[in-house]
Amino acid sequence: MESPALGSAAADTAVDVEAAVNAMGDRARAASRVLARANRAWKDRALRAIGAALKANEAQVLAANAKDLEAGRANGTSTALLDRLALTPARIDGLVDALETLAGLPDPVGNVVRGQTLPNGLRVRQVNVPMGVVAAIYEARPNVTVDIAGLALKSGNAVILRGGSAAAHTNAALLDILRDTLDSVGLPADAVQSVDAYGREGANALMKARGRVDVLIPRGGRELIQNVVLNSTVPVIETGEGNVHIFIDASADEDMAVEILVNAKTQRPSVCNTVETVLMHRDSTVLPAVARALAARGVRLHVDGRTMAALPDGVSAEPATEYDWATEYMDLEIAVATVDSLDDALAHIRRWTTGHTEAIITNDLANAERFIAEIDSAAVMVNASTRFTDGGELGLGAEVGISTQKLHARGPMGLSELTTTKWIVQGEGQVRG
Repeated sequence: MESPALGSAAADTAVDVEAAVNAMGDRARAASRVLARANRAWKDRALRAIGAALKANEAQVLAANAKDLEAGRANGTSTALLDRLALTPARIDGLVDALETLAGLPDPVGNVVRGQTLPNGLRVRQVNVPMGVVAAIYEARPNVTVDIAGLALKSGNAVILRGGSAAAHTNAALLDILRDTLDSVGLPADAVQSVDAYGREGANALMKARGRVDVLIPRGGRELIQNVVLNSTVPVIETGEGNVHIFIDASADEDMAVEILVNAKTQRPSVCNTVETVLMHRDSTVLPAVARALAARGVRLHVDGRTMAALPDGVSAEPATEYDWATEYMDLEIAVATVDSLDDALAHIRRWTTGHTEAIITNDLANAERFIAEIDSAAVMVNASTRFTDGGELGLGAEVGISTQKLHARGPMGLSELTTTKWIVQGEGQVRG
């Protein structure tokens, strides 16, 4: 399947596309100035209106999505990607709920980070302000179109989207709803725009629109993210793939381990917070129950030699290779290794992690605390499913993506992560001596 950053060429010449995308950036900048002045009530009214419009136009959105799914199947798109691409009435309800949650959250704009009155009488404060114009490049995720638009609106930003050819019909339908709704509540429709009509040239022009776009967020597979990181002149917040690990300590409770692993692997295998590798302490007794539970749900096991020897009767597996330790399957497959100690588990994770999410299942408080301290990932779970690394689940309303870098934002990126800060200094004529 074609990645959005490498999509089909536009009919326009490269110069025309660059000019068109730059003009789009200028319109977005003008719209961002209106949003920066919009109060919370105005923005919340827009969010709720978008939710109502999504429900009112649900049939239209689902019909457009059906066209994308049909094309995806014809092109041999994988089951995992088709799952990410698909919208259902329940998933649309989830988008509406997320918009309602966003409307109920405090407005991050104007939040005072810190402040004081200096000895010379100057009143100083640092406040959150919108980024300005945010761009996002993503693939086969039409839900992201609504999530990012909602987050951008609430945080006072205009947004330019590149949703890719795989979801072209769905994203076009959603964009029409978003723009019409913004206009209906008196906010500029150009607060949400898309370069999808310009194909890969549009994506490339967006990556070069430094000065018109303040920050670019890629969301997708390794190829897409690396293409954006390496080629963009616009500052990038890197979201990463999720080679997610769970370590089952010797003290782990069997029922808890089974429930967490089944949820973390099978609840929605195609997303980045699903577990991909299980590390089993050699003294743990839960492997038979875990292996049976995963196999019963159709999970294909890739295991090392010690794990293979300990599998219960009736559970089959394939020998694991280094490829398996490095792989984000995003499907009903999982790698399993037996380790001698917490030290060995930590060493394995350090070698193969993508810095997304790691978890430990344990009844040993000291081991839990050490795992928390030594794991250098965006999210660390103790006795909980890795599926909770999600903006909605963590109370952010929605997310733009999950950042695995360390500058500005890390982990699920919600409202506050789409703001920067401004220093405001107020005085009565003070001058510096």
